[in-house]
Amino acid sequence: MERQKPDDQGLKGVDKMIRSLYAGVSGMRNHQIRMDVIGNNIANVNAYGFKGAKATFQDTLSQTLKGAGGGRNAIQVGTGMSLATIGINMEQGPLQMTGRNLDVAINGEGFFMVQANVDGAPAGTVYYTRDGNFYLNDQGYLVTADGYFVVSGDGEAIQVRLPDNPAITSLNIEQNGRVVVNGEERGNIRLATFSNPEGLERVGKNLFRATAASGEGGGVENPRIPGEEGVGTLEAGYLEMSNTDLSDEFTTMITTQRGYQANARIITVSDTLLEELINLKR
Repeated sequence: MERQKPDDQGLKGVDKMIRSLYAGVSGMRNHQIRMDVIGNNIANVNAYGFKGAKATFQDTLSQTLKGAGGGRNAIQVGTGMSLATIGINMEQGPLQMTGRNLDVAINGEGFFMVQANVDGAPAGTVYYTRDGNFYLNDQGYLVTADGYFVVSGDGEAIQVRLPDNPAITSLNIEQNGRVVVNGEERGNIRLATFSNPEGLERVGKNLFRATAASGEGGGVENPRIPGEEGVGTLEAGYLEMSNTDLSDEFTTMITTQRGYQANARIITVSDTLLEELINLKR
């Protein structure tokens, strides 16, 4: 018997199946992005000063099949979902005691300012970090683990060990940021603050870059004294750990996995229905 073409209702059914296929694809794609965020959070669970992220979703444009009117509500069908935000969680992580004088944690709000050359940026570009795992380089300057200079209140690198007096008998970083070496002040650590710290941009190596979204505040142009104006204090001998909550991440991982599986199921079922529709015979 000769196969006949599907009628108009069959063609409309094909359109509906294709719509559901794309909805399932959008769900799988964005749940994969969410899993990428979770994986990065867990990978950095022991990174000093790391701030976790959270992915949120939103629905996409809904197609109106019949408008509202005459006491009847509009008839609409969604076309899938999309990624809304990947926000940074700026809550403080737990402080871990190390007993090392050059390890410094921020107890409260604020960021250390460091001069770094990241992604080809000009020398002297200032970035921001919560990682206070500091060292002294061969010239006696206070630097990060990657060798980036820690910036003082006057915008200059802090030289802890002077060339003409290399011996250090005592070194203390006070809560207000004063760096005292052998009883003499050698510089002061100041902190940057932002009206919207979640608007900072990650650049890797525990560093952030200021953006238009981070807003105006006490950045490198207006550094804050630790312990004043609502800024956190410095705690020498401590390091701030990652604020990743493993129990929360594993719970989110389970729901993300189930969401991915459910959207994959949408695709397989829609494909089965589409196959039946194409093979329809009279």
